[in-house]
Amino acid sequence: MPEDTYILRDLWIERRQGDSGFRLEVPEFRVGRGEFVAIVGSTGCGKSTLLDILGFILRPDYAARFDFAGPHKGLRDMLRMPEWQRSRIRREAVGYVLQSGGLLGFLSVGENILLPAKLKGGIGHKRRRLRDLAFRLGISDQLSKSPRYLSGGQRQRASIARALIHDPVIVLADEPTAAVDRLTACKIVDEFKNLASSKGVSVVMVTHDTKLIAPPVCDRAYTFDIRRQASGLVVSQCLEVAR
Repeated sequence: MPEDTYILRDLWIERRQGDSGFRLEVPEFRVGRGEFVAIVGSTGCGKSTLLDILGFILRPDYAARFDFAGPHKGLRDMLRMPEWQRSRIRREAVGYVLQSGGLLGFLSVGENILLPAKLKGGIGHKRRRLRDLAFRLGISDQLSKSPRYLSGGQRQRASIARALIHDPVIVLADEPTAAVDRLTACKIVDEFKNLASSKGVSVVMVTHDTKLIAPPVCDRAYTFDIRRQASGLVVSQCLEVAR
């Protein structure tokens, strides 16, 4: 078994609006170092909410255990950690690929990619890393352009490069293949798989496309069991898929 990057146990978060509400429950969720983990499910089941919890953007209402092995040795309790420490770990250890790409229009593609390295505290040696990533992802000739001139697939590849530039411990990807063609989608998944297996980076990818992450592509997968209670509360339980 690989060393754990995440261990979540008996975690839940609830949101209410009027007489209706939504509750995400996670009995157990584990990600090992260098594992490629998929989160699959229909729209509205809580996939993005879980990803935001893993990225330390949202705090769960409760967790019996929420540990993360970030840039420091050993697992650390993220639930009871002060926000400034969570922010630092998020900045140093997490790469996030948004579904829309999330590139800033007032920066060039290259400047967008380098942004996490700047926030982490320096870009001196990252310019060579930028060139290497751009070459691997096939966007070497796009770095000086504005993001608006990129195709959907090129924007996603730039977003992936941005998520990798600061050498994160974990890469979280929210539907990174939703806006691209099938060939590009397969290449993106291959890039994530290679990243996990060759670099020891843990990858968690949210997708609705089960064919993209069918074994042996992902090391483990989670899906959701959704039920509505008499009170109107919708409960979505995240469960590991049997292999």
